[in-house]
Amino acid sequence: MSTHRYADRFSVVRVETTGPLADAVHKSSCVPAVLVSMTIQPVAAPDYRLWVDGKVIPTGRIPAYRANVIDLAAEPAMWGNRGIHYVHFHVRRGAIDQVAADLGYERPGNVRLSVAQEDIVLAQITKGALPFLSGAGEPSPLALDQLELIVGAHVVQRYGAARLRRAVEAGGLATWQRGRASELLRENLDGRLRLADLARECDLSVCHFARSFKRSFGVSCHRWLTERRVERAQELLALTNTPLVDVASQSGFADQAAFTRTFHRIVGVPPGQWRREHAKRATP
Repeated sequence: MSTHRYADRFSVVRVETTGPLADAVHKSSCVPAVLVSMTIQPVAAPDYRLWVDGKVIPTGRIPAYRANVIDLAAEPAMWGNRGIHYVHFHVRRGAIDQVAADLGYERPGNVRLSVAQEDIVLAQITKGALPFLSGAGEPSPLALDQLELIVGAHVVQRYGAARLRRAVEAGGLATWQRGRASELLRENLDGRLRLADLARECDLSVCHFARSFKRSFGVSCHRWLTERRVERAQELLALTNTPLVDVASQSGFADQAAFTRTFHRIVGVPPGQWRREHAKRATP
C-alpha cells in the first residue's frame, strides 16, 4: 500500500494511472493542509473508490472537471480499477488562514467535505495549470506562490463557511514599495524570488502585498515579471545575435521551449520570426 506525504509547502501534482491499482493510495500531510483535486477525465462508478476517515464515500459516475475538497487530517484514500486522471493541489491550512485574515474573513475552521462537485473556478485554474504539468516547463516558485493564494482564497469563500468580518480596502503599494518590488523582480528574472520575500521587503503580509501589487501595476506579480522577461528577450533578439537558447536563459526562462511558448503567447509570433522581422536592428 503506497502513501503520498507532502512537504511543508504548496504543490500541484498531476496523477495519472493506466491500469488497476494493486492497493489503495493513501494521502496525508506532515502539516495541516487541504487536498483540492480535479478530475481530468470521467471516472466510472465501478472503477473508483474513495475513503475519508476510513469510510467509503459514494460517488457514482464522476464527469470530467469535478472537484474534491478534503481535509488531509481525514487521511483520504483512493483506489481505481482503470485509468484515473487527476490534478491535486496541496494547500496548507496556514496559507488558507492567512488569506482569510487578509481578505477580512474570520478563521475558516473546518473545511467542508466536497466530492465530485461542479466548480467552474477550480476547473479553470486546473486547465491553466495543465501545461506546466505536461512536461512543458516547470512553474517558478513565484508562480506557485501566486497560485496558492488564488486556490486558498477560493477555498475560503466557497468551502470554508467563514463569515466576513470587515471590508478590505483595495489600496495599492506606496511609491517606495512599488520601487523596491520592481527592483527586486528585475534583479531576479528567473522567478526564484518568493512572494514572501517581496512582501517582507515591503513590510506587508503575502496576501496584502499580492493584492496591492495588482492594484498598483494592473497585473499579478508573476504576470508582471513574465512581461519583463519578454522585454529583456526582445532587447537581446533585436540588438545581438545571441542564440535563442541563450536568450531564453539570460531572460530568466527555464528552457528554450518555455521561452518560445511564452514569447509567442505575449508577442503574437515566435521569437525567431520576431528576430527576422527586426534584423535590421541587430548588430553583426
